[in-house]
Order: sequence, then C-alpha cells, then structure tokens
Amino acid sequence: MTPSADFQAPDRRAFLRRAGLAVAAGASLPLLGTVPSPSPAFAAADDPDQLFKDGRFAAAERGYRRLLREDPRNAHAYAQAGYIALLSNRFGEAEKHLAKAVALQPGDVASAQRLAECFVRQDQLARAIPLLQGTGRLRDKAYADLYSHISGTPWQIHGARSAELPFVTLDPVPAVEASLNGGTPGKFWLDTYATLDLSREVAEAAGLRAVASHSGGVANNQPITIWLGVLDSFKIGNIEIRNLPVQWSDAQRPSLPDGSPAAGAFGTTIFYHFLTTMNYAGRALILRRKTKTAPRAGAADRLPLWLAGDHYPCTLGSLGDYGPRMVTLDTGGIGVGLDTTVEIAERVGIEVDYDHPSRQPGTKVYPITAERISLGGAVGRKVRGHAAEQVFPGFPGPGQSAQFGFDLIANFTHEFFKPFAITFDYTDMHLYITRG
Repeated sequence: MTPSADFQAPDRRAFLRRAGLAVAAGASLPLLGTVPSPSPAFAAADDPDQLFKDGRFAAAERGYRRLLREDPRNAHAYAQAGYIALLSNRFGEAEKHLAKAVALQPGDVASAQRLAECFVRQDQLARAIPLLQGTGRLRDKAYADLYSHISGTPWQIHGARSAELPFVTLDPVPAVEASLNGGTPGKFWLDTYATLDLSREVAEAAGLRAVASHSGGVANNQPITIWLGVLDSFKIGNIEIRNLPVQWSDAQRPSLPDGSPAAGAFGTTIFYHFLTTMNYAGRALILRRKTKTAPRAGAADRLPLWLAGDHYPCTLGSLGDYGPRMVTLDTGGIGVGLDTTVEIAERVGIEVDYDHPSRQPGTKVYPITAERISLGGAVGRKVRGHAAEQVFPGFPGPGQSAQFGFDLIANFTHEFFKPFAITFDYTDMHLYITRG
C-alpha cells in the first residue's frame, strides 16, 4: 500500500508498502524485465519501440507485425508483440509470440518470464515450471519449486455464483473478512498492488508449511524473507478458493483501526479470477464468477485495462488537461489519491510543496494537491498526493516505468476512488468506474 499524506512523521510512507506487505506481495512472481534496447534502425516517427514506450500499444503492435512481415526471424518483434498480447490477457497470441521469441533467442530471460506468467494467469502452473527453472534466477526457482508442490487443479472455485462482503473499515484502506483452511475469519486489507500475502502468525496458525523461500527485499530497513506454500482453502464470504499458492513473511505490519492485527492482504491475483467490484461508495467488495452474462457497468464508464507483471492494473488517466496517458491503479494508498514525480507535477502545473519534504531511500517526496485528475468521466478535484524528487524502486506509478518498459505518468489510489465503484473485468480487459 502506498503512503499517507501526513508528512509530519518521516516514516509515514512506511504504513504498508514500506512495512513490507506490498513489498512481499510484489515478489509473488518475477517482475517483468525491461524492454530490450531499440534497434538503431528505429528512428522514424512510427518506431514501434517508441510507440510502446508511450503506451500506444495498438499502434506499436501494428509496427511489430510489420517488422515480422519484413523479417520473420526478428526475435525482438516477437517478444514485444507477445508482451503486448500478455498485457491484454490475449493468451493465445502471447504464448505464440513469446514462445517464438524464446526459441529464436534462448537468453531472453524477460520473454521466458512473461511466457511463464502467461501460463500462471491461466492457472496452468505446471507449464510455467520449466521456464522458471531455466532462467538461472533464484526467485524464479523458488516459484518453480512452489508450483511443483501444487498437485491437482489449482485455483478451484466453489460455492456461490457471487459474494458481497461489507468493508469492515474504509480507512486507512478497505478491509474485509476471509478465512483460511476453515478457521476463524480474519481481516484482510484490499490492495490491487497485492497478491495473497499473510502474516507469519496467521500462516502458522493455519498450518501452512513453507515449500520454498526467497529474499523479498527490504522492509523498515531490514531484509525480509518470503516463504511460499500451498493453501488448501481461502474462503471469502460464501465463495471458497481451493488449492492455491500463498506467501507470508515476518515483516512488521500495521494494525487495524481497532488495534487488532491484520491477517494479511489480497488483491489482483484474487481479483482476476472473478469479475470484481470494489464499491467504495457502498463500502463493499463484490465477487462474481466470470461469465459473459455477469452484470457490467454502462459503456460510457468503460476504460481499457491492462495487467503488468502479475498484479499491477493499468489504464488511461489524466492530470488536469495532460493525458490520457498510462497510469497504475493502486487501491492501497494511505490518505492520498495520487502519486507522481516532481518533474511530471511541474510539467502539468501541479504545485509542489517543497517546504514539507519527507525523505525516502535515495530521494525526497513532497506533498501535492492536484486541482483535477480523471479516469474517463470520473473526476477527482483537489486530490492530495505525493511527488517524488526521483523515482525509486517500488514507488507506484512512474517508479515502475523502467520495470514495465512503458511510461507511466501517475498512480491513482485510495482517496480518488472513494466516491466511486470500480469493476475490474480481466476477461474483456475493461475497467468500469461509476459514481456511487
């Protein structure tokens, strides 16, 4: 989860993201590699690499297809065409192009990881194992080990066709109750920047056994370890998910508003198995089985949706009159609705409060208030947020541009979403946002 707007305490950004919760969640599958350096031959205005970097994926894909007609052995074009298909969950095209890229260039680790992710998103975990084993990276091997311990069909969904769970709290971010292995329900933060991440105490109480582990980065200036295991049952309301991968760590986590500890967090890897609505205005999480007849919002409220990495939703947003350009969607922000950089804020006319910096690892972060930001017709006014002096790993939105290979202008987060209901449709790859 992202930080609070209260800059009086120097560690406010530590609430969840710096506490390691989202750091841990972000490590559930290898992060996508950066885009290979463009060929020197690409210099024209229709350069597909530049179009991709600008987030103009349809035009970039046409450019890569043109290159493949000219050179059917262009591994870079196959890799990028496959990546664009993966961002849109077009699994057949993604598999075809990424497999060709790996065959033509066996050392292309990023394409191998993306091909593995293509299988993971379809719950075809066994097909991802040899790809992850072959990258030579320790984290990849850990997840290959995890998936090899999942026997039978993973991600089995049982129970009702839909479930509506009231938020047990709206602030600092939404939380709902869920239970592990038939135990007493615990409270879980809802964070689209999360997978399914547990506290160590909750994992041990549920009888989970670690089958693999890896270094999960740093939380509170301390290195943390991520343990990986197989969860028999995760029940959300009257829907149960069986036989699914899970992770936990001993990172220090924040308490709920009543002072009790949170059981963990879950987000996009759960959400994309359903047609998921976070109804902020109605204070409820709604999960529906994925069918063509499941109710969706009106077309006027529909925006494109892309999925980067294994759990970072992206769409098109605007800062004032700048945009629409690529943004991330992070429901885990604390006390703010926007994350961007100083350079972008100044470019679009958002005033930066240089008198109240908050120092973060390797940079400073300043308070901002945007007069207007929008996702399609959904508009937020006088939205408080953060602007980073320099992007750093883990900083939501622009900080992930290098990781994803395309430019992001901002991260839209908790406070922006409060008047709305947002629906993530990972079948047709649309985001629906409606007021109230």
